[in-house]
Amino acid sequence: MARAATNSGRRLNDYEDLHRWSIEESDDFWRLVLDYCKLEYDGDATVVVRKKLGPDKSLGGRFFPNLRLNFAENLLRRQDDHPALFAVNELGENRAITYAGLRSQVDSVWRCLREHGVSTGDRVAAIMPNIPEAVVGMLAAASEGAVFSSCSPDFGVRAVLDRFAQIAPRVLLAASGYTYKGKRFDKSLAVAEICQRLPSLELLIIFDERSNYSTIKRLPTNLNAKVLSWDEAITTTGTTPARQKFDFNHPLYILFSSGTTGAPKCIVHGAGGTLLQHAKELILHCDLGPDDTIAYYTTCGWMMWNWLVSSLFVGATVVLYDGAPSYPHLGRLFEAASVAGVTHLGTSPAYLGACRSDGLQPHSDYNLGALRVVLSTGAPLLREDFEWVYEAVGNHLLLASISGGTDIISCFMLGCPILPVVAGELQCVGLGMDVFASAPDNSSRLPTGNKGELCCRAPFPSMPIGFWNDDDTRYRAAYFGFGDQIWRHGDLVEFTGSQGETGGIIVHGRSDATLNPGGVRIGTAELYNIVEPLPEIADSIAVAGEDPQGGIRVLLFVKLTGTTQELTNELTARLKDTIAKAASRRHVPAEIYAVDDIPYTRSGKKVEVAIRELVNGRPVTNQQSIINPECLLGFSSLRLGLK
Repeated sequence: MARAATNSGRRLNDYEDLHRWSIEESDDFWRLVLDYCKLEYDGDATVVVRKKLGPDKSLGGRFFPNLRLNFAENLLRRQDDHPALFAVNELGENRAITYAGLRSQVDSVWRCLREHGVSTGDRVAAIMPNIPEAVVGMLAAASEGAVFSSCSPDFGVRAVLDRFAQIAPRVLLAASGYTYKGKRFDKSLAVAEICQRLPSLELLIIFDERSNYSTIKRLPTNLNAKVLSWDEAITTTGTTPARQKFDFNHPLYILFSSGTTGAPKCIVHGAGGTLLQHAKELILHCDLGPDDTIAYYTTCGWMMWNWLVSSLFVGATVVLYDGAPSYPHLGRLFEAASVAGVTHLGTSPAYLGACRSDGLQPHSDYNLGALRVVLSTGAPLLREDFEWVYEAVGNHLLLASISGGTDIISCFMLGCPILPVVAGELQCVGLGMDVFASAPDNSSRLPTGNKGELCCRAPFPSMPIGFWNDDDTRYRAAYFGFGDQIWRHGDLVEFTGSQGETGGIIVHGRSDATLNPGGVRIGTAELYNIVEPLPEIADSIAVAGEDPQGGIRVLLFVKLTGTTQELTNELTARLKDTIAKAASRRHVPAEIYAVDDIPYTRSGKKVEVAIRELVNGRPVTNQQSIINPECLLGFSSLRLGLK
């Protein structure tokens, strides 16, 4: 803020002033981020944003068209014996890799890729747990200017092929298996089938944690791809050339939408935009520095993995947690944070809510003296969970509920070290992000206190550079419903005014899952905030049921806690009364049903749209993206929307 004031000659007294300047003088702001965060690049930063050429090529813009950089070079610029990666799993096993050691491993795998013909623009795909080898593979691909894409090993064969078949990878990095909740899952046969069904594949590199090549010995011989062990890739010797710099907008990652209602979209993100946005968020909004240690519970199939790994740019230690966060006990994630000396811990509302419900006291049970920032994303965080964190984890913490998505590989709203935390709210809109709540049928800004579509009316660096094999038709349809220069994200948000024009913010859920009984817009999170803190309710999901006359009824499904045996008439009446008193009679569901479980995507989001389709008699075409698809049977058997 001080540097911005000096550069601009403006008085910037608080975050709101700083954010206003970052929007009004956006070119100066992004140039300052480029300089302040010390990105390594060649070229001229005079032109910040250039619109794409042509009448049909005006979506957003291209940042820093005259700059060139190498993403891997920026993440590997620290080369000492400070820990770069600290790998820990659910069983308590851990290992560390220094920055010098990480660079050495990356160089070896990079040489291996080059020896096997990988070049700029080729796709390198990975099916890996959250372990150092996944990071090494990504950085090796980025070193060459190849495009990296990853899935979690718990994806089924069809889910992997739905994604990777669209992008035709030349190389696949795969683990022989993974461990979850104490059980070992062998993936060798699945990997073999995936290889056989990817005709573009030329090289398979297998990571076998047993290091005895047992997986390679079990693979069939008709894979149509050369097979190497990870040990062979990591020991490739030879001269390591200087890393080539690529255009600022050179493709780096292909990420995939959840695909719960159709084929996953292949979202292409650029190297420079990803790095610049992540540097801004990690250094400024999260207050992350080179002496910090950051952990985020994620898999390689979620954009939070990409965000977490960018912490290497800061020079921090990145903790990679592999396995279930609650195995062999619910506090396992806090226990791992204690062992690693974590300063920044990221998790989900579901995990924090489970800890609160179980009465955990992490500040008493574990040594969390280093912890100063807790991050939460994937869904809105309940007020009760805010309060629990400050009571049971630490009253000195910055608790940052953050929100963005795979679509932007970053955040629209997030935390701020110089603002107060208000329970139930996100602190602020990110610097340089011209975000507002829009009316549902146009792009007009709604006054404070009104729910509207989350929109952004200025380009930002981490906008996708496009969809894979798309002429921008699908890209435009996905995000630009209000015009070619206004990003429409798909969230229903409300600005409360508690932090000025740029915060706080309440996320009421996805706008495509908004309930609209009698013309009143209700965000699903409004109901979750009311019922999930109740002792009888472990989880819930709400959808719109359609009646034969075309009307809409609110249907609420609840998962009961272990001590609650039955959804009785008395409990149903009490739930409805609680909702009416806390919100309004309009919010009261027409029906409440008990189900065994609530479906989630692999990135921790409730599958509201898929459940809406299911209960209204329409099929869910892609269940592979749902982590617990077996629970859908309980919904389909009810046939609720057709009553």
